[in-house]
Amino acid sequence: MIKHSWNISPTRAIAIQQSLSGQVSSKPLAGAVNTVAGTDCAFRDGGRKIAAVAVLCDAKSMEVLESASVIRPCEFPYIPGLLSFREAPAVIAAVKKLSRGPDLLMCDGQGLAHPRGLGLASHVGLWLDVPAIGVAKSRLCGTHRTPGANRRCRTQLVYDHRVVGAVVRTRTGVKPLYISVGHRVTLADAIAWTLRCGRGVRLPEPTRRAHQLVSRITSKG
Repeated sequence: MIKHSWNISPTRAIAIQQSLSGQVSSKPLAGAVNTVAGTDCAFRDGGRKIAAVAVLCDAKSMEVLESASVIRPCEFPYIPGLLSFREAPAVIAAVKKLSRGPDLLMCDGQGLAHPRGLGLASHVGLWLDVPAIGVAKSRLCGTHRTPGANRRCRTQLVYDHRVVGAVVRTRTGVKPLYISVGHRVTLADAIAWTLRCGRGVRLPEPTRRAHQLVSRITSKG
């Protein structure tokens, strides 16, 4: 686990990312996975507040076991590449509100597929010391070939001559997702669990449920 201040300058935030990226583990997932949590967040009040949710699902049935949410002031400005400093404190707080910690965490964001190797999923995974996967809807960095049109087709996402993730078609004929290691998983683990948690739609069930819940919370104003 790691600790540092969140209310810092962008320059200090970049330095923290650079120092922490080397601590991200890409080792195979260890132990049984009985629960998978998905997280997502959204902003309200003109970006002054952030809402984050964590939805815990049974790893086999994808039944929702519980959910938790937080709404708190948003203290870090929007700066591309530093979104984890804006979003992670709320995401971490939501996960900690669950009555039990998840065996695997899926974050709506990047893991290693980040210019400095420390996207939201890696930052949160390190902070909570939990296996984590980055499940992003769009690309932050790197290049890739277009994957085949069928579900399970995938191509490598390459940045700075390294494979930092995979572009995975989770549903036939729809836009792929950008999957990357968050912490304590391999890229193969991340791809397999993303597909395993699918229920015929683009997003894996834990993050889909989290997206639905945070959308309801923010729509209430």
